[in-house]
Amino acid sequence: MSKRKKLLGLLMAVGLSVGMSVTPVMAETASILDEITEEELTDEETTEDYSEDTSYSVLRGTNLNLGTVKIQRVNSGELAIYGVTQCHKKCAKVYLSLYLERKVNGSYSTYKYWNFTANNVTSLGKTIDVIVPSGTYYRVRGYHAASNGGLKESTSTLTSGIMIK
Repeated sequence: MSKRKKLLGLLMAVGLSVGMSVTPVMAETASILDEITEEELTDEETTEDYSEDTSYSVLRGTNLNLGTVKIQRVNSGELAIYGVTQCHKKCAKVYLSLYLERKVNGSYSTYKYWNFTANNVTSLGKTIDVIVPSGTYYRVRGYHAASNGGLKESTSTLTSGIMIK
């Protein structure tokens, strides 16, 4: 019995020393930006590299058919925005306003904006490449309108926010 007790005592000592030498390791997030993305992602944002929105004229309009906006990450610190106002027929004046919004302290506000008009056309579209500071979300708000013969119809669009890392 004494050999068994000694063997058991030796096994317990080895087990305890091995158990005490194991150090638990906690894995850290690889990047602060990944941590920000996970914490700040709301229903206003997407994890995709692009977002778009299309809005059709309320009821079937006489002049205005639809408006579309799109935002896309080109690379780190650069994005492309696109907007179009589409009419049912040639209109005396077509409007397109693009508002690039940036998320700061949890809310969006206008960062840059562009206003375009065209006369006697059926559509107006623009693509703009923009250099922006990284580390936050950006989205595009659009205003689309068409007027003809004193009647002006309009609609608005809004993309989800995309992260520029």
